[in-house]
Amino acid sequence: MKPLSDLKGYQIFNHSAVKTCLWLKKSLRDEGVCYKQKFYGIQSHRCLQMTPALLCNQACIHCWRPLELLKDFKGWNDPERIVEESLKAQKRLLSGFYGTEGINRVKLKEAEKPNQVAISLLGEPTLYPYLPELIECYKKRGFTTFLVTNGTNPEMVEKVKPTQLYISLTAYSEESHLTLNRPSSNFWAQIMESLKRMKDSRSKKVIRLTLIKGINMDEKAVEGFDRLIRIAEPDYVEAKAYMFLGYSRRRLKLENMPEHRDVVEFSKLLCKKGYEIVDESEQSRVCLLSL
Repeated sequence: MKPLSDLKGYQIFNHSAVKTCLWLKKSLRDEGVCYKQKFYGIQSHRCLQMTPALLCNQACIHCWRPLELLKDFKGWNDPERIVEESLKAQKRLLSGFYGTEGINRVKLKEAEKPNQVAISLLGEPTLYPYLPELIECYKKRGFTTFLVTNGTNPEMVEKVKPTQLYISLTAYSEESHLTLNRPSSNFWAQIMESLKRMKDSRSKKVIRLTLIKGINMDEKAVEGFDRLIRIAEPDYVEAKAYMFLGYSRRRLKLENMPEHRDVVEFSKLLCKKGYEIVDESEQSRVCLLSL
């Protein structure tokens, strides 16, 4: 397996990294936008996707990103430096688009000045000890901030104040947590605590359900996810299909990737529990629900 530094498309600096996402590229070609633009109003072409922590405490079966992350680094960088390096990295990644046909040049210029950061590229961002300060550094530069966490660090969930806070769930019980998330230690109690602390967050709160066909989309999963969601009382729930991509193909099969109709069907089961489908994106195989 290639070391992470050799993986195409990643700009790496010490323990942090940046990578342009598929939807940024599609938006530059006027071929569509990320469901986050449709649901939440952020602009796909001005979104910076990054991580401040190239390490993770879980090895989830659905993760399409490389799990063999850089474990060794020379101390934690300060937040301001990470912001500076991430902006430089984004500009380097975008520079190649100037020679590409079919690119919207107006959008490309705007993309060089991102105003939204998705702290969710890979790894577990709450392992970076200065994450609250990093979020504030981005905010001071006019960024909206979306943070995605696996919920294993409840103290950090309580401290951070992003524009939008996600807890991403694939497991609906302790047993499924151990099987699907393959944690380095049993973090189920910490995830439960994070859901409780999320309830009091002043950020916009979202629970993201990663749905794997044949694994976590039955009635038992509906019951389990409903219990977890009600602990956090989020503003929204995203029911999103697992995508058969990257390294996950070593652990799952193509038939484990739900069609959009499967996601809608699962969402309708949640609706029987009192939820409402408020939007959907067929292209991204995701439904947005609220309680």
